[in-house]
This record gives sequence, structure tokens and C-alpha cells, in this order.
Amino acid sequence: EDILAEEAAKGDIVRYNSRIAPGGFSGAGEVNRAVGFVVLKEWGERKRTSQEIAASIQSQVAQMPGVRAGVFIPTAFNWGASEPVQAVLQGPDYTQLRDWSEKVLARAEQNPGLVDLDTDYKERKPQMKVSVDRNRAADLGVSLDNIGRTLETMLASRIVTTFIREGREYYVILQGRSQDRASPTDLDNLYVRSERSGELIPLSAVVKLDESAVATQLNRFDRLRAITVKANLAPGYSMGEAIEFFRDVVNEELPPSAKLDFDGESREYLKSSQALYWTFLGALLVVFLVLAAQFESFTLPFIIMTTVPLAVVGAIVGLWAFGMSINIFSQIAIVMLVGLAAKNGVLIVEFANQLRDRGVEFIAAIQQAAVTRLRPVLMTSLCSAFGSVPLLLAHGAGAESRQPIGVVVMCGVLLSMMLTLVVVPAVYVVVARNTRSPQYWTRIIERMKGATPPATPEPRAGE
Repeated sequence: EDILAEEAAKGDIVRYNSRIAPGGFSGAGEVNRAVGFVVLKEWGERKRTSQEIAASIQSQVAQMPGVRAGVFIPTAFNWGASEPVQAVLQGPDYTQLRDWSEKVLARAEQNPGLVDLDTDYKERKPQMKVSVDRNRAADLGVSLDNIGRTLETMLASRIVTTFIREGREYYVILQGRSQDRASPTDLDNLYVRSERSGELIPLSAVVKLDESAVATQLNRFDRLRAITVKANLAPGYSMGEAIEFFRDVVNEELPPSAKLDFDGESREYLKSSQALYWTFLGALLVVFLVLAAQFESFTLPFIIMTTVPLAVVGAIVGLWAFGMSINIFSQIAIVMLVGLAAKNGVLIVEFANQLRDRGVEFIAAIQQAAVTRLRPVLMTSLCSAFGSVPLLLAHGAGAESRQPIGVVVMCGVLLSMMLTLVVVPAVYVVVARNTRSPQYWTRIIERMKGATPPATPEPRAGE
């Protein structure tokens, strides 16, 4: 609360609150976790961004001894206060999973791109295991049934009978007093009777106590035993790099029986990436089929579609130059480039076909098309590129989602524009050299329709 109050005094926070819940919000029965919520002012009313405020709070809570703390900023795809990177290790039993998670944590702690590392497997719940010395119990004449019944009655509870009162039946539960079962030493006050001699034998003489700690909860993921390794991302470290890091660590450190999966924001990242890949392929297919129907050919659309890889290369170079990563917003913009880049190839190829229909020689037609269509290509491409400048220069709330779109569109269109005037004519010369002009068969059909049919000879006499 002192840290949040200090941050609120800087004028960027509307309100804040904090609360402590027993058992770390998981019912473990002890106070071990606290959470605070901070509501920021509107973007134009504060001097610092949410990332800067989070970094300031994180730097202060990191100096608190014996406390593991993290600061989370809700995103459009994750409104929960949880780490964005959640690597799920799945295996046959929790003991082996614990050893695997320790190896993965050791490697992850050496990666400066991952901070606030933690797991959901916490061995901090005390457990007492009672072991019966069977040989000693047999020598003393104490049966295992009497030992078990005594432990059940005194430390737990046992229903011995029922009674009826005012027409209702109630259980009679037998249990030791709470003060007689508060500590392990209370076993010295419990006795069992020897069936051989009839004497009372201290229970501590035939049992042994082993105190240990077990996990507060045992989690499963996809119906398999699982331990999740969680982490936050350091500034400049992308989600894709973190996922590849965990995959490499699992392949290098763990046996083939170990299974790696992801949860939370990292899982959503993988799902959205795979969906966008299929979307991109679908966009390519739709554009190709539309062009094939327009040009009535499968060769010419292939020539036009060569502009798409050029635009994608420009988008990737732009993201690298501006220090941005390939995220869901940049991937959406890359899908947009399929249509924006293909239009330049359409301008050149369509005009080259028209010149060939007029009887212009093949090489001369493509050269003249590239020269004549230079101005339309420049005009349309520059309009698209400059139209994305406001997205590139965006600031304020939501700027993180607009800027990647602006960078991808501007850089992809500009590079595609410069290379289209060279690549498309070159590919056209190579691929369409042995093809006829688009109106070749149309002219033949029209010529056949306009030709006069030959006269039918008159029949000879007697025929």
C-alpha cells in the first residue's frame, strides 16, 4: 500500500486498493499472497504510459526481501492478473514433474528476457505420515486394527452409533479433544491395549512420525498431471522468442516423455498465429481465383501474385527497422497486403495484354506496359503508403496496436512498388513467353463467324 500510495502521489493514478486473502486465494489456510488494483487516469491526463508506471512499481517491489512480486497490465486478449508466458509441463507423476520444472526454471533464470519466474507447484502444506512398526507391534501383541482405530478416533473422528431425539436421528461422533491432538507430541498421551497381556502400550512405541511438506494443490492440464512455469516478459523480449526458448529448453534438458504445452496469453498467441496463417493462405487463394476468372488464365495470376512476397519482405524489414515484433496486429496488416500489392501487378499485366491484342511484339509490349503504367503504379502505391502514416505516428491509447499496422502497410507497399516495376515484367517474360495474346481465340472465333460459307454444288442429273 505504501508503494501504491507513493505512485498515486505522482498524479497518474485515479484510485487503488489492495487486499489480502487467506491461503493465497487457493484455500491453503494461510495468509501468503496479496493483490493490488490500480486504475489509471485517461491517456491525455497523465504524463507516463502504463508500461512506465508498471516498471516503476516493479522496481520498488523487487527490492522487498523475501517477497516475490509481479506487475501485470491487462491486454485486449488477457484481462486476468497472470503472467503472459505459461509453459505447461506434463508427465506421468508429480515427483518427476517437480524435477523437470526445477531444471526448466534453472535455465529460464539465465535468460534476461524472462522475469518474475515462478511455478504453480508449491510444497508448503505440512503433512505428517504415520508409519507402524509391524514387528514391534507383533512383539507387544498390539494389532494393526487397534492402532488404526485409535488414530482414527483421537485424531480424526468416527461415527459409533446414532440416537433419536424429537423424531430426528442424530449421529454420535467420537473424537479426541482439540487440545489433546494439537501437536505431534500428543501421541505420547495415546495408548493401545495389548491383546496378549492386556496392558496399555504407548502409541509412540509402535508408530513413527515423518513430517514433510506437500503441494497445496495438484493441477492437471488436458487431463494430464501438469506443472506450469510462469514468467513475465522483459522490455524488448517478444512472446514468440519466449515460446521458442521454452521449446528449446525442453528438447535439450528433458527426456522425450516430457510433454510441453502453453496456457494463458501464450496459448492464445499460438492459436491466433496459426489461425492467421490459414487466413493468409485463404486470402492468397481467393485473390488467385478472382484473378484467374478475370484473365481467364492460371498463368497470368501467378505472375501478378509474385508481388505478394515482395510486400511481405518489405513488411518484415519495416518491423525490424522500427524495433517491432510480429504480433497479431502486424499479421492482420500482412493479410491486407495481399490485395494492396496485387493491384500493381494487375495494372502492368492488363496493359501488356492489351498491347499484345493490338499486335505489338511480345517484348515490346511488356516494356511499353512497364513504362506507361509507371505513373498509375506510383500514384496508387504512394496514396496507400501515405494513408498509413497516421497509423505509424499514432500515440495515445491503443497506439501499440495501430503502429504495427502502419509500419507493415507503408513499408510493404513501398518495397512492393519499387520491385514490382522490375520483377513483374521479368516474370512475365519468362512465364508468358510461349503464350498467345488473351484475345487470340476470340479473334479466330469472330473471323470464323464473319467468313462466307462455301456454296453447296447443285446435284447432277440422275443423282
